[in-house]
Formats: sequence, C-alpha cells, structure tokens
Amino acid sequence: MEKTRCGWATVNDQLYIDYHDNEWGKPVFDDNILFEFLVLESFQAGLSWITILRKRENFRQAFDNFNYQKIAKYGDKKIAQLLQNEGTIRHRGKIEATINNAQKFIDIQKEFGSFSTYLWNFVNHTPIKNHFQSLSEIPAKTNLSEQIAKDLKKRGFKFMGATTVYAYMQAVGLVNDHILGCFCYTN
Repeated sequence: MEKTRCGWATVNDQLYIDYHDNEWGKPVFDDNILFEFLVLESFQAGLSWITILRKRENFRQAFDNFNYQKIAKYGDKKIAQLLQNEGTIRHRGKIEATINNAQKFIDIQKEFGSFSTYLWNFVNHTPIKNHFQSLSEIPAKTNLSEQIAKDLKKRGFKFMGATTVYAYMQAVGLVNDHILGCFCYTN
C-alpha cells in the first residue's frame, strides 16, 4: 500500500521522496547537520528545493563536507574555485555569505555552547507541531521565523531572511509542517 505523503513529495523523484520521508521535519540537534542545512537553505533562495537536493553531494564536496571551521577560513582562491564549480550554484553573494555565516556560526557556538542550543532556545527545545490539512495552509514565513531571521541578521548572518529561515526551521524539525494524513506527521 502506498504511503500518504505531503503533496510536494508525491512527485516521481526518489530523491525528493527519501528527503521527505527521512529528513524533512525531523528534529536535528547536531551542529554539523544544522550548518549543512543553513548552507543549503541559503543557496536555495530563489530556486527550487529539488535543484538543491540534486546538487547536494556536489555542495558537500565543494564545501569540504560542510565543515564550517574550514569554510570560515576560505579566501579569494577558494571563492574563485567555487565560482567555477558547475556542480553547485555559482553565485558570488551566496558563496561569500556561506563563508561569513560559517564565521558567525562559530561565534554563536562560543556564546551558547552550540548552535543547536541557540536555535532550539527559540522553540523552548520542543518542535512546534502544526496541524495543516493542505499545502496551501503552510505559510512561507511566520512571526517566529521573522524573529529568528532578525536575530541572525543582528549577529551578522547573510541570505537568511524570514522565508529562508522558515524553510530552515521546517528542514531541521523546529517545526513539523507535515500535513495531517501524511505518514510522517506523527513520526
């Protein structure tokens, strides 16, 4: 019997289905994975998520397995290399934002002990579980995503507006936006 999924994951693309079933909306507390999604979501701005998913392994290779310690030290030579990499998104602003955000990520770790602690403080360390019946009910941003985006901006992050932050919150499980009836809703 076919599983009921959120409408966006019903496309006939196993990569999308696997992402929906195994990652999207599942709480993430590991700083390395939180940084990976920070990078991917910031690159996704203006593009479809499936585009990013299809390039995810290329991003992983190009950005040193999303090692924020290394990325924080990238210089002009590495930026030039990334701008030539056809396997990723060759957008100077997003590349430079990734380097900047890695530096700011480390600053937050120093202040809070981990980025996870900082991020999960916004939801009292408990995922928000929404009760949407259809995709059309899911907002592009919320007051909370605006609050987090504002705080990130104050801390120097780039390419992390309220809409990107909400997508990030969904991806790392701060919010469960699986629709009612989706088999992942209760998982």
